[in-house]
Amino acid sequence: MDVGCSALCSELTGDGRCWHLVSVLSITIQLDLPEALAVKARAKGLLDPAKVGRLIERELEMEEPLHAYREMVDQMRAFPDDEPMTMDEIQAEVNAVRAERRQRLESGC
Repeated sequence: MDVGCSALCSELTGDGRCWHLVSVLSITIQLDLPEALAVKARAKGLLDPAKVGRLIERELEMEEPLHAYREMVDQMRAFPDDEPMTMDEIQAEVNAVRAERRQRLESGC
């Protein structure tokens, strides 16, 4: 049986050069929201199935970067410095970096 492109393409996403088969799973979600919140959410289109799907997708995409950020913060807090740098110390570091950059530019490196 020959299946035409239009039948196959209806289940594919892509720009014509690279196609991906997308499988869709239908899930019913019931939310118990305070009435005022539900009214605001509906007015902004947040209860639209496509919008809910995008919100879930965005939340999942942010999970890994957020975990990496929290891990980085924990590592920074693990440094043995008991006291934060003063503004004078920060300025001294900035000045040192600028002087080093200026020296590199002047020497052509």
